[in-house]
Amino acid sequence: MAFGFFGSLLILSLLFKHFTCQLPNTDEFYVSNFLKKMGLNSSMSYNFSGSVCSWKGMHCDTKKENLIGLKASSLGLSGIIPDTTIGKLAKLQSLDLSNNKITALPSDIWSLGSLKWLNLSSNQISGSLPNNVGNFGLLEVIDLSGNNFSGEIPATITSLLSLQVLNLAGNGFEWCIPRGILNCKALVSVDLSSNRLNGSLPDGFGAAFPKLKTLNLARNEIHGLDTDFAELMSLTSLNISRNLFKGSVMGVFQGQLKVIDLSMNQLQGHISKVQFNSTYKWSHLVYLDLSENQLSGEISLNLSQAQNLRHLNLAYNRFAIQKFPRIEMLLGLEYLNLSKTNLIGHIPGEISQLSILHTLDVSSNRLSGQIPSLANKSLKVLDVSHNNLSGEIPVSLLEKLPLMERYNFSYNNLTLCALGFSPETFKTAFYGSSNSCPIAANPVLIERRGNGHKGLKLALALTLSTVCLLAGLLILAFGCRRKSRKWVVKQPSYKEEQHISGPFSFQTDSTTWVADVKQATSVPVVIFEKPLLNITFADLLSATSNFDRGTLLAEGKFGPVYRGFLPGGIHVAVKVLVHGSTLTDQEAARELEYLGRIKHPNLVPLTGYCLAGDQRIAIYDYMENGNLQNLLHDLPLGVQATEDWSNDTWVEDNNGIQNVGSEGLLTTWAFRHKIALGTARALAFLHHGCSPPIIHRDVKASSVYLDLNLEPRLSDFGLAKIFGTDLEDEIARSSPGYVPPEFSQPECHASTPKSDIYCFGVVLFELITGRKPIGDDYPEEQETNLVSWVRGLVRKNQGSKAIDPKIRDTGPDYQMEEALKIGYLCTADIPSKRPSMQQIVGLLKDIEPRTSL
Repeated sequence: MAFGFFGSLLILSLLFKHFTCQLPNTDEFYVSNFLKKMGLNSSMSYNFSGSVCSWKGMHCDTKKENLIGLKASSLGLSGIIPDTTIGKLAKLQSLDLSNNKITALPSDIWSLGSLKWLNLSSNQISGSLPNNVGNFGLLEVIDLSGNNFSGEIPATITSLLSLQVLNLAGNGFEWCIPRGILNCKALVSVDLSSNRLNGSLPDGFGAAFPKLKTLNLARNEIHGLDTDFAELMSLTSLNISRNLFKGSVMGVFQGQLKVIDLSMNQLQGHISKVQFNSTYKWSHLVYLDLSENQLSGEISLNLSQAQNLRHLNLAYNRFAIQKFPRIEMLLGLEYLNLSKTNLIGHIPGEISQLSILHTLDVSSNRLSGQIPSLANKSLKVLDVSHNNLSGEIPVSLLEKLPLMERYNFSYNNLTLCALGFSPETFKTAFYGSSNSCPIAANPVLIERRGNGHKGLKLALALTLSTVCLLAGLLILAFGCRRKSRKWVVKQPSYKEEQHISGPFSFQTDSTTWVADVKQATSVPVVIFEKPLLNITFADLLSATSNFDRGTLLAEGKFGPVYRGFLPGGIHVAVKVLVHGSTLTDQEAARELEYLGRIKHPNLVPLTGYCLAGDQRIAIYDYMENGNLQNLLHDLPLGVQATEDWSNDTWVEDNNGIQNVGSEGLLTTWAFRHKIALGTARALAFLHHGCSPPIIHRDVKASSVYLDLNLEPRLSDFGLAKIFGTDLEDEIARSSPGYVPPEFSQPECHASTPKSDIYCFGVVLFELITGRKPIGDDYPEEQETNLVSWVRGLVRKNQGSKAIDPKIRDTGPDYQMEEALKIGYLCTADIPSKRPSMQQIVGLLKDIEPRTSL
């Protein structure tokens, strides 16, 4: 009887225990409620009827009483995490909800005082990060990367004294890095990359982290000096790329660094001095990127000691003219980029010894001689374009090209048999090369050679065609030479005719302007890089045929632009700023000289200036390949767009100037992307690299030019200031299709960097769609301009409909759609929602085409 009674009690207790597990105050209940409300069900490897400790991703304490670890990564959880779910797991120490679609956190999550590991990366959480994060006093790892957080990094981070890993990358955090981070002395890894942080690093940043091994601040707007990292002696990986750091590069090479990425900053100094830093161990170095800084001197590093180096990028600096550096001892090198580093001489054949090299870029130098055989079996990317290389491309190298990801041999003096390449590939990857295939190699001719009569006819036809072609070329060359000579000597030399006096009056199609100059030889012309040249206004008159309409290139909002050759063979575009200026001669000269010191590979250089009475004359390098508006919209010859310097494409040769046309330049996505990226870099330099920042105020397709090497260059920067404030608004607001929406507000009185960014977004839309900002017919009747049309398609996820048919098949559609999304961000109605130009450069580089140009 007693046994039956106690048996009944045992059964009741077991049932009661199971019943209590289902009560809403247990970890099992909270977790099951969380997973079900976030879209998970039992069909996804979860059996909610079992113990929570047996569920996938759950980890309980030794007594199986409390949940201490929850991992629900990549389960497709979506939406807002409801309260009274995971926020009630009082003993939870580790929480991993990464790679889901979570949009917001519960208010009670901040009560998890035992939490040591928090991973919410790769979700869609937006808004600011609450100060409540300071409640996690035991937290060792926090990863919020890849979300949409905004606002400041909370100052309460100072409470996280046990924090070892801080990862906030890929969000929208703004303002400065909080000083409270200096209290987190246990930090081993910090990643704040790809945010909108600015300001400088807190004082004492280097000394605060004796254990820090990894620091990533890339893609922000942080400024500082190399000395900010002086005391980070435990650091093994440093990435500060795409920021505003200045100072000497020497101070960064220290300690145990293995990875160094300082690219796209403003670091200076002779890189050769780095080798005298005896404290740095070069044998540790694995990754080195110093590209796009202002480094000078010779490329002389302790490369002989860097036996473990895998990645070396020194591109786009200001190095002295020098021969190819010795890198054959770097047998482990996989990536080498020495683009635009002033190299001369030959490409050494020893480079073939780098057996695992997969990327070699030596473009935009002055290398000569032949291309070595490059027997590197792993080579996937090769760019030798824009050099003076000659001879035949080795057959062994040509045979590898079909298996490579990208290659470019353009703009050299090379020859090859292009039988195995399509005409499109030959035009893009071998532009300027000669096709030296023998007639016998042409299978079409081999088939026809069986018939003797047909062969004879073909030979006669080829002979006659060749004779006619040569005759036509001789006539054309003779005509061009006569025309060129006539143009140059059309007007007499004003140095010889001293008696000719002013004032001088000049008439264009739409206006008349006057240079109030009494004696043409008494007004000097300043040429910045050749100060000893004795050039005067008389030389300008002679160079432009007395500012004749025949040399007139365009009439823009600033005034007419003329083409000319100054003494010394300086090919220039002469821009007359006829609208008048509120600045004195001294102030205008000072401003023009300041603009002349601003140099960037993607800006049209200001060569010099002249103050002729009330007129300010700006002298620029001549851009041989015209502007983007004419090239993109296929304007016919003789039609001059606003601010156009060239109706056509011109190429210098020994016989004068030959017109070679402009067709086919913009027929690939890769080339249009190159123009977009180059223009973005120019604006980023003006906004972030100049002190004080320069607002362009007139960004548009006709302000983007292509130089002799087909590099994009932005013109007219800083000119608005020459006129003073009186003309600023007129300049900024008078380009139809490029006017930012805030300019319609009465309280908007001046241009800002954000208005430049809006205009860049319009240019980006033009590049991808091939359409004009206004005037084109758009498929949707309600849309009247390019911006509203493209933004409407992007909102509907139909951006592919906007892609220009001319480039649709020259690259992946998703890359062009991503570029449209960047333009969408740039053209946001609210200026504060537009990204910075530095961020835009990063976004464009992220979708850089992998195909050859």
